This record gives sequence, C-alpha cells and structure tokens, in this order.
Amino acid sequence: MTTTTLARKSSAAAGMNTFERFLTVWVFLCIVAGVVLGQLLPGPVRAIGAMEIARVNIPVGLLIWVMIIPMLLKVDFGALHQVRQHWRGIGVTLFVNWAVKPFSMALLGWIFIRHVFAPYLPADQLDSYVAGLILLAAAPCTAMVFVWSRLTNGHPLFTLSQVALNDTIMVFAFAPLVALLLGLSAITVPWNTLITSVVLYIVIPVVLAQLWRRALLARGQGAFDAALRRIGPASIAALLATLVLLFAFQGEAILEQPLVIGMLAVPILIQVLFNSGLAYWLNRRLGEAHNVACPSALIGASNFFELAVAAAISLFGFESGAALATVVGVLIEVPVMLLVVRMANASRGWYERAAT
Repeated sequence: MTTTTLARKSSAAAGMNTFERFLTVWVFLCIVAGVVLGQLLPGPVRAIGAMEIARVNIPVGLLIWVMIIPMLLKVDFGALHQVRQHWRGIGVTLFVNWAVKPFSMALLGWIFIRHVFAPYLPADQLDSYVAGLILLAAAPCTAMVFVWSRLTNGHPLFTLSQVALNDTIMVFAFAPLVALLLGLSAITVPWNTLITSVVLYIVIPVVLAQLWRRALLARGQGAFDAALRRIGPASIAALLATLVLLFAFQGEAILEQPLVIGMLAVPILIQVLFNSGLAYWLNRRLGEAHNVACPSALIGASNFFELAVAAAISLFGFESGAALATVVGVLIEVPVMLLVVRMANASRGWYERAAT
C-alpha cells in the first residue's frame, strides 16, 4: 500500500465524524424503530401527524429547522465572487444541477416507476413516488458535499463558492422547477404548500443561519468552529428523529411491500452515477483541475435530502409515497457517495493525463 493511499484513507477517516460515517446504519435502525413504533403506538403517532398548520407538520418542521440551520451555517454567501476563478467548473456544476439532474430523474422515474416496476408497486402511489424522486433531484446538496469534497482533496474555496451559488439559485428556482416537473408528470401542484415549503425550509433557515453566522464570527473564528462542533450532533439527531416518525407512518407499507425501497433505490442510484460521471467528464474536457472536478461532480450527485424530505411531507403527507422516496435517498446517500468518492480518487491519474 502506497503512502498516498494511506494518506487518502486517513483523510477519509478524519473527514467524517462518527454520525456521518455510520449514517446508513443509523437510518436502518430508524427504519426498524419507526416501524415498531408505528405498530405498537399507532394512536400517538397519528396524533403527531395531525399537528399541522397549512399542511405543514409542526413537530417535523421544528426538527427540520434543527437539521438544516447548522448545515447552512457553513455557507458563506460572501464567497460568491470567487466563482470567476473557476468559471468552467461552476458552469458544469450549474448545467448538471439545474439543466440535467431534475429532468434526468423525472425521466428515470417515468421509466422505472410508471413502467418497469409499475406492476409491483401500489397503483395509487405511483404519482407520489415520482414526485418524491423529483423533489430529491431538484435540491442540490448543501452540507454533506463539504465532507465528500474533503475526501477527494477538493478545492475548498471552489466547493464553498458552488454551494453558496447553488443555495442562492435554489431559493428562487426550487419551487418553479418542481412545479414544472410535477406538471409534466401530470401531478397536481399545490402551489400554496410548495411556496410555503420554500419559505419555511429555504428562505427562513438561510436568513436565520446567516444572522447566527455573523454573530458567531463576530466573536472570532474559534467561537464559530466550537459552535459548529456543538450543534453538529443535534442536526443529525433531528434528521434521525424525523426518519423515525416517517417510518412510523410508512411502517405498514414497508411491512406489506419491503421490495418497494429497493425499487425506489434503482433510479436514484442510476442518476447519482450518471450525473457525477457527466460532471466529472465535462470538467476534464474543459480542462479544469482534478480538485475542481471532484466537488463539481459530487454536488451534482448528492442531494439536499433534508429539504426534499421536508417538502415531500408538506406537499403529500407523512404516509405518502413521495415521503418514502425521499427517505430512500437518505438511506443510500452515504454508501453511494462513498463509492463516487472512491471512483474519483482512483481515476485521478486518468483524469490528469488529459492535461499532459
């Protein structure tokens, strides 16, 4: 084993904390806990699900704020001016994230959910499953991309720039893009709920996170870093608590048709590999450095699943196929993204030969 390989493995181990490294395990345990909870305590679970205002579940909304705001604290919108230094990589990122990814997922959903797997899925949930896949693809990754970028020795300032730019675009483009794709899929768009979701789960958290970020940085970088370390576990805990509730409502469907999760994972897996490969190849063709191509490919492959889960719950409800589809995205996020990271690291020699 070479020194470089050892260094990369060491970097990978250091780049993810315990929660992040074993996120798939925690999600699996949440599936079990949620299903058991739903079967043992159906009354209290339904009562929690009924705590809604304008179709927005209050307990889940609070959990999602705890989940999202710590991640948005890491985003420095002041870094947007740095995009000019790597305009080709940024161009690839925006092209894949906004012109390819949502539409390719809509196509894959149509192929697999409406046709290939349709005979094996509940007929009344087909539209909902497709909607969940679209919501997942329309929300580019915000927080975890920093982890994936570190594991490939990605350019940190480029990673920060593309995340800040993507989040800015998402504030304005998420609702219209989702509405367009749901409309193309012949799914009724509840505009009021969709706009409410964007305000609740993008606009307000972004504003609160930036105000909090400024207050922390005013006390020094050390105070900021210490705050991030303290609240990081709370963010993951809120995600896991949300998943327990989701699977408590989805438990009956999972027990009746456990293969549904596997079938929903197929289009998600294909679109991750396709979009990351496309972004990686385009960056190589355009002559971008490997440490720019990696974060560009990784942000196109991963998803802001916290937003997707929140929007699916608000739009279609806890018990919907849309909510289940977004949760499947969480379930496979870590192992699939680690596979993409390994592929990017292993192909570095091939990538850099393009410049010679």
